[in-house]
Amino acid sequence: MRSVDEHLDAVLAQIEPVAAVTLPVRRALGLVTTADVRSLADLPRFDNSSMDGYAVRRADLDGASPESPVVLPVAGDIAAGDQRRHTLAPGQVWRIMTGAPLPEGADAVVKVEDTDAHPHEPQLRVQPDEGANIRRAGEDVHAGDLVLSAGSRVGAGQIAALLSAGVHEVEVVGPVRVAILSTGDELVRPGEPVGPGQIVDSNGPMLEALVREAGAYVVHVGHLPDDEGATRRQVHRQLEHADLVITTGGVSKGEFDIVKKVLTGEGSMEFVEVAMQPGKPQGFGVLGRRDVPVFTLPGNPVSTLVSFEVFVRPALQRRAGRREGGRLATGLATQGWRSSPERQTYTRVRVDRDPTGAYAVSPAGGAGSHLVAPLATADALAVSDPEATEVAAGSEVDLILLRPRAEIDARLSDDAERAVAERDRAGGAPHGDGR
Repeated sequence: MRSVDEHLDAVLAQIEPVAAVTLPVRRALGLVTTADVRSLADLPRFDNSSMDGYAVRRADLDGASPESPVVLPVAGDIAAGDQRRHTLAPGQVWRIMTGAPLPEGADAVVKVEDTDAHPHEPQLRVQPDEGANIRRAGEDVHAGDLVLSAGSRVGAGQIAALLSAGVHEVEVVGPVRVAILSTGDELVRPGEPVGPGQIVDSNGPMLEALVREAGAYVVHVGHLPDDEGATRRQVHRQLEHADLVITTGGVSKGEFDIVKKVLTGEGSMEFVEVAMQPGKPQGFGVLGRRDVPVFTLPGNPVSTLVSFEVFVRPALQRRAGRREGGRLATGLATQGWRSSPERQTYTRVRVDRDPTGAYAVSPAGGAGSHLVAPLATADALAVSDPEATEVAAGSEVDLILLRPRAEIDARLSDDAERAVAERDRAGGAPHGDGR
């Protein structure tokens, strides 16, 4: 039986980023650059005002102060976006707006707060330093400067920087397209009537949500019947256009575990038992002419979720060229619970805070991998070592967060505020004036 780390290493050793593509910058959100990106323009592109005020020649304001303002005539107004060429003659000022191009001859801008804001003959109450309130061309970035290095994730700020720098296309690791296939004749689609012996397919939609949360794109969510020919055709169809395939169910030792029968011997496909609870039966391989990674996960919903977090999510990140952080944490067990001997155990837990402000965790529902309801309240998976037979109350446990940390922290803050309000109500407010 493999350890969790051994199986994860075996999986990641076969994962490569998908091929690079060139996309418009606005379509590259969440993707990772494959080459350095350099500016095609100076930023700012021209000298401009950083304030609403008056473009001036400093020499004209010698001795200006609040007690002895200098009054100069306004030659005209310059607004942001003005494309005309303006020149500042000695003894005049231009009224100028933030972002507007500086007139030739101006060497400073007096902000409007240092004047009486008169539109024609303002009182200028300071002699500014040279270059005051001016943004010089190229002071941010020069053409040819590095804007974004290879291996950077493109976010909202990066999109703004690239477009400002005149970059309209960027080379990135391509979007990772994922196909999801649930197996079993007992499954019915959500919303359809459920007959005797049937269950709703919750794995498919759950995996779809997990894949989207991981930043990949779901291109197919389907169903595999307990039929070898149909299963083989559907899997091979997905290998032609998906960059990663996930199946659930049909990988154990039963007569109707069709996925295992169909894929055994194909590509690098390997079916193994991993020393983990839940999620022991695992399958993985790279298949087809496009070397598509295929994960065959166990069918119980909790096993599927745990297997995704432990094996599939890291593979998706590598496939996309990304490095993901912030999903690991630690917490103190507020009560003890059993751990499966000789297996790395993943227990669904609810996160609270202890009196010191640290995370405190307790089991969310029962331990069975078929118990779906606790998934609604679980914040994290508590990880216990294969050597442990129990988690003792008060011990520190490693956590894999199932929700964003900020979301968990916001809920805990709300809970604390409600608890304070309830204590205040229970204590009652003072009555009367004490007489």
